[in-house]
Amino acid sequence: MTSTAKNSIQETEKHLKEDNFFDIYDLSLNKYGEELCGDKVKYVKTEKTITIVLSDGLGSGVKANILASLTTEILINMLNAEVPLEEVIRTVIGTLPICQVRKIAYATFTVIQINNETNQFKVINFDNPSVFYFRKGKPVELDTKTEKILDRKVKIAEGFIGRGDFLAASSDGVIYAGLGGTMNFGWGWGNIAAYIERQLTQQQAHTAKTIVRSVMQETYSLYQGHIGDDASLVGVYVRQRNPLMVFTGPPLDKDQDRQYVERLLNFPGQKIICGGTTGNIVAKYMGETVEMDISTLRKELPPIGKLPQIDLVTEGILTISKAMELLRQSNCDVSRLPNDRNGAVLLATKILEADSILFLVGQQINEFYQNPLLPKNISIRRSLVEELVSLLRSRQKEVSVEYC
Repeated sequence: MTSTAKNSIQETEKHLKEDNFFDIYDLSLNKYGEELCGDKVKYVKTEKTITIVLSDGLGSGVKANILASLTTEILINMLNAEVPLEEVIRTVIGTLPICQVRKIAYATFTVIQINNETNQFKVINFDNPSVFYFRKGKPVELDTKTEKILDRKVKIAEGFIGRGDFLAASSDGVIYAGLGGTMNFGWGWGNIAAYIERQLTQQQAHTAKTIVRSVMQETYSLYQGHIGDDASLVGVYVRQRNPLMVFTGPPLDKDQDRQYVERLLNFPGQKIICGGTTGNIVAKYMGETVEMDISTLRKELPPIGKLPQIDLVTEGILTISKAMELLRQSNCDVSRLPNDRNGAVLLATKILEADSILFLVGQQINEFYQNPLLPKNISIRRSLVEELVSLLRSRQKEVSVEYC
């Protein structure tokens, strides 16, 4: 075995031991004057696989949106059903109609599949721009082969994505940004790659959101606000996971209080306590007292508390219920949360900023919340947490629940 190959294997093993998070973000710009985007991006995370699809419908407006949406849904659903990738591609290409004037398919697409366990990825590209792939901040050209499926050319590439790497797919609206205006021939793939490289080499914390937003802001600028074609970019950035643990409700067996408190304190990430009794259990173990921050008291919400080593201490049922309401109202967008420092806003913010969330839910019954005069949605802690978990999972959040 050569030293290069040996180093490569050691590097791969090192990456696999790290707690990596596949941070995904996408953003689209509608063609000027159109209410609907003719591109569609969707991704699904399962225990072993991440599947990302970007489809570009021919033309713009409603028709393009329908074509792109149908293509994306078919690809995602078939891949989720574990139909072999090649068979899925063959089915979709065989189904897509051909424009009789331009002799091209009514929708193009890029599929990125990443194996969570090995970090290996595969890219299937049908008439979309080539993907952008960066290793350690530098652009790398993927070894791509072209196959003919039903007389259509499909490009297939494979690779490995580790900590600090970035992989992105775009529609041609990004590539041709500024065409005939600020740029004679449009922004171009090479210039975009150079732009992303500059972003990645800057000494700052990166996320998929910051990189994608930066590229799309430049796209908007080059179009000078008059977007000439639907433009979309979806990127995957591998970084350290930002985990969060929420401990709510006293454990069913009081003898196990100590065990669960130690688990919370030893958790390698952000720590939140939701519940007065739960907070007092943790404080007693630490030999501390929960200090209340009266400035956060609101008419419908109790104030937050403060404890060393704990990032946030709130009241339980009322605050969780209000935080879930805020998450729905904001469509799980942290930038749309109210600008108010109260327990519910702080809890919702922490949840949205976390990559993975573990809810540790105590099952000891609090008689107050069994009052039949209280609204049903706050009568039982367990059902409330399950509802919150369902909401977060529908937004592709990695969430787990343990009862104690």
